[in-house]
Amino acid sequence: MSDHPTDTTRPLAEPGRRRFAAGLHPINIGHLVMGVAFLGMLVIWVLIESGAAESSDLRWLLPIPWVAAGAAGLVATAPRLRGTRD
Repeated sequence: MSDHPTDTTRPLAEPGRRRFAAGLHPINIGHLVMGVAFLGMLVIWVLIESGAAESSDLRWLLPIPWVAAGAAGLVATAPRLRGTRD
């Protein structure tokens, strides 16, 4: 038997990869998209309740949160689609 235990340590991160300690973390795109959509619906509700918009305006207001949520999802997905560069 050896006096030294087997070294099973691994590096915390691959060289060149960003780490949580750097303040960056992976984004859950589903949560981001639904959060943006919910926030947009909340803004529409506030506009209707405050009188800044009327119920007849819902026809063009309701698609805005979904378009914004889709755009946020695409922007968040773009770095993943690029792949890694050497």
